[in-house]
Amino acid sequence: MNIYENIAILNASLGDEEIETASGKIKDLITNSGGEILKIDMWGRRKLAYEIKKQKKGFYLFLVFKSPSAAIKKLEDYYKVFDPVVKYMVIKLEKKQAEAALSQTRLSEKSSSAAEAAAAPTEKTEQKKEA
Repeated sequence: MNIYENIAILNASLGDEEIETASGKIKDLITNSGGEILKIDMWGRRKLAYEIKKQKKGFYLFLVFKSPSAAIKKLEDYYKVFDPVVKYMVIKLEKKQAEAALSQTRLSEKSSSAAEAAAAPTEKTEQKKEA
């Protein structure tokens, strides 16, 4: 399986629940096609560099995933008919780029778990202070 990066710009006028639903459908399509999502980032609403389909803002969704090449065709065909998607780009990563993306994903997972572990003792000390 190859590793891909995907950036999708969703319509910024959608509500938070609708964006979660749209991103869930995209994730489901990838996993149901035999893929595995390695990283997902929601960059949020940002101003577009130029107007796209009469939109000046968009909600950015960034994915890194492993997938068979046949699933990419399905994903791109889905983006073409899926109304919340304003613009999209899927890039196949080269070997070095894929290794860098995987190592960056592992580092971010370690830092987030370390941050959670560091936050847990402070919550316990706050509870003791209140008692």
